[in-house]
Amino acid sequence: MAVNRVPVLKRCRSLGLEPTYLGIDKKSKRQLKRSNRKVSEYGLQLREKQKAKFIYGVLEKPFHNYYEKADKMKGMTGENLMVMLESRLDNVIFRLGLARTRKEARQIVDHKHVLVNGKCVNIPSYLVKAGDTVEIREKSKGSQRYKDILEATAGRLVPEWLDVNQESLSGVVKELPTREMIDVPVDEMLIVELYSK
Repeated sequence: MAVNRVPVLKRCRSLGLEPTYLGIDKKSKRQLKRSNRKVSEYGLQLREKQKAKFIYGVLEKPFHNYYEKADKMKGMTGENLMVMLESRLDNVIFRLGLARTRKEARQIVDHKHVLVNGKCVNIPSYLVKAGDTVEIREKSKGSQRYKDILEATAGRLVPEWLDVNQESLSGVVKELPTREMIDVPVDEMLIVELYSK
């Protein structure tokens, strides 16, 4: 399985991203030393794509598949793409505050700790739908890991398209998010321009 092993803060610096979007509280003290080179249009488009891939932890091939699916759907391709990325199961777990980072959320899903509508789902890229109930299975609820996670994510805001119950470690997808509800600093129009060349 392909894994991105680039140090997170280093990658955040190179993409001009705040680590908080990944659920990481650390700040990098180093500044990115970039000479005053003008970034080409292609460079800007590529950076936006890399940013989206890095934030959601998606590799190139699945990301391109998302783009193609989004292109076939009704509405704006860029918005469809962001909504699909946002409604991935690992991202929903992260957004509900049941994991500190998206990588941790992915691992929780991989290890069969998550039930969607009462059925065990271990596919991080599973797309949730409006009305789905996502919860941590009974057997895992008592573990110390989730107590630590809830402590760490206590101050995090849950987006309005999700409803969370922290006592029972569960949440409901009230509706699929619109682009305005997604607080990710990515300009999806540049990604669409890059792929439509």
